[in-house]
Amino acid sequence: MTVTPVDVDRVRTGLIGYGFAGRTFHAPLINSVPGLDLVAVASSDAAKVHADLPDVAVIHDAAELIASDAVDLLVIAAPNALHAPLAKAALLAGKHVVIDKPMALDLDEARAVIALAQTQQRLLSVFHNRRWDSDFLAVRAAIERGLIGKVAHFESHIGRYRPEVRDRWREGSGPGAGIWYDLGPHLIDQALQLFGLPDRVHARLAIQRQGGKADDWAHALLDYGTHQVILHASMLVAGATRRFVVHGDQGSLLKTRIDQQEQQLLAGVIPGSDDWGRDSDALVHIHGDGTEHVLPVSAGDQRRYYVGIRDALNGTAANPVPPIQALAVMAVLQAGFDANRDGCAKPLALTTGERASWT
Repeated sequence: MTVTPVDVDRVRTGLIGYGFAGRTFHAPLINSVPGLDLVAVASSDAAKVHADLPDVAVIHDAAELIASDAVDLLVIAAPNALHAPLAKAALLAGKHVVIDKPMALDLDEARAVIALAQTQQRLLSVFHNRRWDSDFLAVRAAIERGLIGKVAHFESHIGRYRPEVRDRWREGSGPGAGIWYDLGPHLIDQALQLFGLPDRVHARLAIQRQGGKADDWAHALLDYGTHQVILHASMLVAGATRRFVVHGDQGSLLKTRIDQQEQQLLAGVIPGSDDWGRDSDALVHIHGDGTEHVLPVSAGDQRRYYVGIRDALNGTAANPVPPIQALAVMAVLQAGFDANRDGCAKPLALTTGERASWT
């Protein structure tokens, strides 16, 4: 897709939404990347924004920020149901767009946004930031080195312990809520980066917490024929689990703890500081003869996503998460919803052309 580059030394960036995603991830990461300049935030809570970003303009109305000539790039960190509508408005206004995951609520919405970006010749990217997590990078590197031979079984778990249902849109009954929309895209995108498109998807979603209004437990099986991928997310995991379990015909890999960048951001650690992304939890490599070898894990760095966005807008690099890859995530996400509803495995509802673009 042809993209009109930004002809400036700095990319003037606007952020729509200053809730969990905008405040915890996008604002700190944008501010840590030279060449990106966060100039405005659309939020109904100016005091909260100015407490963190005293020099950034706060605009109450997202439409006003979208129409502003003072921004080149708009980052959409609003509730999931608004992702596609806001992206369309931003593209029609001539802005480049980053959308927090998920890209949209369904495949049709996602396709419409992609088509508009192509027509407008504007960059469109989705914030699949966990490609740059320490745990995933370590497992990916070990697989690519052939340490366990051909992969037969891959498990990816994200568990949190939040027994009380909180009063927020992510846990409500509205469109775009639930753990499959929230954590599913992370799990799916990592699996697709490793293995490509699955043949079919089995999935089961459930509400386990008292008073729950949206799914808070998700279990999916991505069927690749010769190997199987299990994706699991839950809000009732106090411990006794592993982040990754991978078995191959020559050995296994075990990774216990999740990447720490989210916890660091919540604690106020500045991206790029000395301890940024460090992971003291080693990757365990179990050889076929049963002997174990401990592999150190290199630091993760989610800043690399926004470095890629900056460079793509300056015409010096490719889009770090091109639309077709985000569309594939949406296809798996939708297949999971359909499989849970119908009680049977579902293929990905991608066209022949979309599949060819992925490969």
